[in-house]
Amino acid sequence: MNSNSNSRNRNNNSRNRNNNKNTNRGSLSMPALTFPIAMEQLFRILVSSIDTVMLSSYSNQAVAAVGMMSQYIFFLNLIFSVIGTGCSIVLAQYIGAKKSRDELNRIAQASVIMVFGISLLLTALVICGTSFLLGCYTLEPEVRDFAWQYFVIYGGICCFFNAFNLLQGAILRSYGYSGAVMAASLVANLINVAGNALSLYGWFGLPVLGVVGVAWSSGIAMIVSSIMCAVFIRRRKDIAFSLRDIRTVPRESFRMILSVGVPTAGESLSYNTSQITVMAMLSTLGTYAMSAQVYTMTIVRYVFVVAMAMGSATQIKTGYYVGAHESDTAYRKVFRYQLVATGCAMLLILLVNLFKRPIVGLFTDIEEVNRLVCTLLLFSIYMEFGRSLNLIYIGALKGAGDIRFPVLYGIFSNWCIQVLGGYILGIKLGLGVLGFWLSIGTDETTRGIVMFFRWRSKRWQRHALV
Repeated sequence: MNSNSNSRNRNNNSRNRNNNKNTNRGSLSMPALTFPIAMEQLFRILVSSIDTVMLSSYSNQAVAAVGMMSQYIFFLNLIFSVIGTGCSIVLAQYIGAKKSRDELNRIAQASVIMVFGISLLLTALVICGTSFLLGCYTLEPEVRDFAWQYFVIYGGICCFFNAFNLLQGAILRSYGYSGAVMAASLVANLINVAGNALSLYGWFGLPVLGVVGVAWSSGIAMIVSSIMCAVFIRRRKDIAFSLRDIRTVPRESFRMILSVGVPTAGESLSYNTSQITVMAMLSTLGTYAMSAQVYTMTIVRYVFVVAMAMGSATQIKTGYYVGAHESDTAYRKVFRYQLVATGCAMLLILLVNLFKRPIVGLFTDIEEVNRLVCTLLLFSIYMEFGRSLNLIYIGALKGAGDIRFPVLYGIFSNWCIQVLGGYILGIKLGLGVLGFWLSIGTDETTRGIVMFFRWRSKRWQRHALV
């Protein structure tokens, strides 16, 4: 009996040590979580811009092909984000609730199983189905070849590593290691840019590989990032992530992840589809209107990157607090996070407006487009105010487990305010691109206000996962 008692005591002490490692997660500062996420997002925006510039110097057909297939890459990533987002939110609440390592590990294992199976299926579909997909388009032969090369290599062959890179990043952020994800992202982006340069410019006497080289440089960047994240996870002993006994994962773990991830992905799909619809309607207004919209969106991405990062960090922090049954603390702190995010957004958009002439001049020297962009940037003050509310309160609600309400209202707002409102203001009332911009701003602002009142009502407290 003494032997059994001692064994139980050792097991209890082991559990307590494991739980104590998670005790201080909720005390992680917002700057420590937010800064790496913001830098990671900034790197992605910068590299995307650099990629476009590099490809344009090689071939306009290549730009068209990669741009077209990037839409499908987005949808592949959206599928994996179902698992990554679900895993992140569940883990944050479990960590806050000081669940055992076994329970935390089960969530990670369930996510690995789903990502592994889905990535293999999508790899096969991309490799075997890309020719059929491209057959649905009327394309120049060169564009078709470039599109096939890029999608099969990056979207298909490298799909597995892209999926696990996203999942491992979500796990690391859940444990508060957003700096590790930033480091992996920085290295990956540098590899991507260097690979593009070597593939397109023929430096050091290397052959010009074109789109094939660009696809492989993006794929290799994801492979390196995935390996780095795996090493980070392995070195952090407080992260519960082992493949041992992976076949015994309970169904409840899968259900919980999907119950959070699927609705969240549905909202993202709705938002991006509504954006595509808005661009389709804008195309009827002419090239200048479309160019003004694209240039303005490119500029404001650098403005809302801080609010976006704070929204992601708020989601993690809220999960910690709700899991630890400290909902009152979460309630108070989210208001503070929103004030900081809104203040940063307003400061940045005002600075952009102060120097908008030289900034817009970097993109175009066409006076009519320049004037349109400057007008849109002025009205972006309204948009960024609403977007900062939206990003923080939706992040908080999702972190608390209140998924359905923000998702359903977001879908309603995307289509009934942004799309329908854009059609009425932009086309029927003749406001043009400004009408569409106002409808997008109203979508963001009304959603932000509605989510503010949802958070203030405390109804989200009924939806905790633990």
